[in-house]
Amino acid sequence: MANITLFAQVIRLIPREIIQRLVKKHGTDKHAKGFNSWSHLVTMIFSQFSSSVSLRQISEGLQSATGNLNHLGLSRAPSKSNISYQNANRSSQFFQDVFYALFQYLGQHGDLKQIKKRLKAKVCLLDSTLMSLCLSMYDWALYTHTKGAVKMHTVLDFETLLPEFVCISNGKGADNTIAKKLPFARGTIVVADRIYSDTELLNHWDSTGVIFIVRGRDNIQFESIRERDLPDTTSQEILIDEEVRLTGVETASKYPKKIRRIGIYNVQGGYTIDLYTNDFTHAASTVAALYRSRWKIEIFFRNLKQNLHIKSFLGTSQNAVEIQIWTALITILLLQYLKRIAKHPWCLSNLTASLRLNTFTKIGLFQWINEPFSPPPDETEIA
Repeated sequence: MANITLFAQVIRLIPREIIQRLVKKHGTDKHAKGFNSWSHLVTMIFSQFSSSVSLRQISEGLQSATGNLNHLGLSRAPSKSNISYQNANRSSQFFQDVFYALFQYLGQHGDLKQIKKRLKAKVCLLDSTLMSLCLSMYDWALYTHTKGAVKMHTVLDFETLLPEFVCISNGKGADNTIAKKLPFARGTIVVADRIYSDTELLNHWDSTGVIFIVRGRDNIQFESIRERDLPDTTSQEILIDEEVRLTGVETASKYPKKIRRIGIYNVQGGYTIDLYTNDFTHAASTVAALYRSRWKIEIFFRNLKQNLHIKSFLGTSQNAVEIQIWTALITILLLQYLKRIAKHPWCLSNLTASLRLNTFTKIGLFQWINEPFSPPPDETEIA
């Protein structure tokens, strides 16, 4: 048995020196009045682990762990008003930088890879997800005349299946506009759905050396330049592989270069889709496989929404909403790390639920994640 709780051991995965460096960088402990940045971070991660839906639940939940707060680096449980004030006033940029720093730290010190690298190029999955809000309460989160929403634009790393870049905007934040600002390195392969098939964006990516694989819209006009040979061993789902030129009134001027079109038949859905790419090197089956992997970012969004608390928010200000989203991302980063190093074949939802039930249980973390259902020792052995 361990002397500190499971939750405290999870918190200790976060290096304090990283937090101290970021606190100094952002000056977030200025006028902290006893509730410093570390306490705020731990409190918001606790709200995710405990699935607290109100500030009262967070405060009272930490108060119930009176004898264990020092293990979390907390001197006392924060009040509702203190949490509310800091959510509104402490910069969400601090929590954003904590996420990126922790992503780099765990990526270097833990095995987060879920698939083997089959390509020399870096692969990123690009998409966004909406979280609905009440417009009368969140007047800054414009979406429609009657609805509010916040949008999370995400770049998922193909190897770790974790977000390496996240941009939070209101519901009207245009995906194409945000995508143009993303700092993709030359040679990166970006896989995206048809919402990103804007020819101006594709031309921007091509001019900066980024390789794109996107699903085309149904109304794209083109003319064939030449049809590429399909190997005899190719997947039966590949219908055509050709080089085309866009002929639409606007698309032709925005993307005047040739582009590769790959027609794919979806066996399960019984429909065909067209993929457009500036990758003229890899086989059509490889391009198709990369596009199919785009579904992994949908799984990430589903896991985030189902297992963590981001469907409703603890504050109404934009800063408070962003803090809650960033702490949810920090929490799922910690959970994914534990899932990867555990010997037990955890499902992420089961791991989240089990940790939630055993938040203040005192047992060795790594012993527990490796053998969570091991029977208690025999009484004769203890004697």
